Amino acid sequence: MQKLLPKLIVGAGVLLAIFAYVASNMFHYIHEPVQFDEAVTIDLKPGSSIRTLSKQLQNHKLLEHPDYFLVWGRVTGKATRLQAGEYVFSPGQALAELIDDMVTGRVRQYSLTLVEGWTFREFLNAVAAHEAVEHTLKDTAYDDVMPVLGHEQQHPEGRFFPDTYFIHKNTRDTALLNRAYQQMENHLNVLWSERDDKLPFKTPYEALIMASIVEKESAVAEERPVIAGVFINRLRKGMRLQTDPTVIYGIGEAYDGDIRFKDLRTDTPYNTYTRKGLTPTPIAMPGLGALKAVMHPAATGYLYFVATGDGSGRHIFSTTLEDHEKAVDKYQRKRNK
Repeated sequence: MQKLLPKLIVGAGVLLAIFAYVASNMFHYIHEPVQFDEAVTIDLKPGSSIRTLSKQLQNHKLLEHPDYFLVWGRVTGKATRLQAGEYVFSPGQALAELIDDMVTGRVRQYSLTLVEGWTFREFLNAVAAHEAVEHTLKDTAYDDVMPVLGHEQQHPEGRFFPDTYFIHKNTRDTALLNRAYQQMENHLNVLWSERDDKLPFKTPYEALIMASIVEKESAVAEERPVIAGVFINRLRKGMRLQTDPTVIYGIGEAYDGDIRFKDLRTDTPYNTYTRKGLTPTPIAMPGLGALKAVMHPAATGYLYFVATGDGSGRHIFSTTLEDHEKAVDKYQRKRNK
């Protein structure tokens, strides 16, 4: 036994050295950046195991030593904690980082930008065309979307906040809509609570309607409070708003890109040339700038404005009809001639 003991010690030392060598190699292999040319998308389905992941990586020629990969995942306990989803494996990233991403659920992010001034139909079209969205509303009629979302008595126009939203693959369209809806509710409620005194709005919804009109009439950010002030001055005096975007919205899908004199004379619920006050609903999705402008309009005596027509998106503002007619002559009528 005494003669055997040294041999056992040597054998154990050799095994330990081999184990340490293999463990060191495995550690370095798992943590070394993987060199390849382009990012690869790994789609890990629900119920997939680390062996399934290993095969996917091998198919992409990204895993030279699958045994190391499998052992590492099991020894660390991460093999049983992988979350399903779509992940991006980028050049220079280590396998250990990929596993960590899958354990924490750091899935691939897609962006979807909903533009200020879009109508709800344009919003829906953008959502329906996005590659990462799970489309559950494709057979839902326009008028039935709000009931599906749980807002039966509300008109959809203006209710959704325009922003860039980051989503993962297979995000439901209803989930995205609810996010945008809640974001608009949050912004509107906060701004309403901080609004200027004596605004001519009884409810946040009326302010939202006005913000949608300001959004469609303003192309230059610093003009929004002034344009909001013009419309609010007109409301206070009982004047019609007389704004073309509301007429266009009332024409609907029949609008061909050109607004005519007869359109201004044709009465619809949205024709602010024939009807006083606000339109029944918003006419677009206002952004944060338009919402703020309506809650804190510029204090001026302006009652009129006309576009300069030079492509800048700017306007000339007037306090009297006489000055306004002169501005129209200078910037619109003579230019058109």
